[in-house]
Order: sequence, then C-alpha cells, then structure tokens
Amino acid sequence: MISIQETKEGVVFSIRVLPRSSRSEIAGIQDDALKLKITSPPVEGKANEACIRVLSDLLGIRKSQVTIVSGHKSRNKRIAVSGIRKEAIESIASAF
Repeated sequence: MISIQETKEGVVFSIRVLPRSSRSEIAGIQDDALKLKITSPPVEGKANEACIRVLSDLLGIRKSQVTIVSGHKSRNKRIAVSGIRKEAIESIASAF
C-alpha cells in the first residue's frame, strides 16, 4: 500500500511516472508510490500536465484540485489533491 498523508486541504501521496507509454493508466504500485503510465513525452511540462489530467479523470475531480508539490523534472513526484479524503486514493491503489 502507498503512503498517503491527509492534510487540512486534502491528501498528499507519491507517484512514479512512466512517460511515452502506449496508454495513460494506473499500472500498480512501485516503491511506496502509485505507478502512473502516460502517453506524453517528458518535454516542456507535457508529462506533468498529463499526470494532472489522468489523476483528475480517475478521481472525478477538477484539474485545478491536483497539484505537483515536488519532482517537476523527475519521474518520482509528490502530488497534493485538495477536496478529497484518503479513502479515495486507497480505493484506486487497492485494485493493485
């Protein structure tokens, strides 16, 4: 299971991004992080935008609620999501 911290605004958790994949999807758990495949290449912030879009679609929330806290130029990122509870992320992660 991944480590998810609850804050006053929402939750913070880690993801591991796999750019240039054939599909955008959750691909499991790796090293205490949610593994996220995206089709975008890691250039000019396109991969970061794709991460935000995929996570917001999966959680059924607005893109403005998803923020990359750290790791803007790394495959390992910390994500903050406002307006949701820990259980929402756990339900996605529990499928893997």
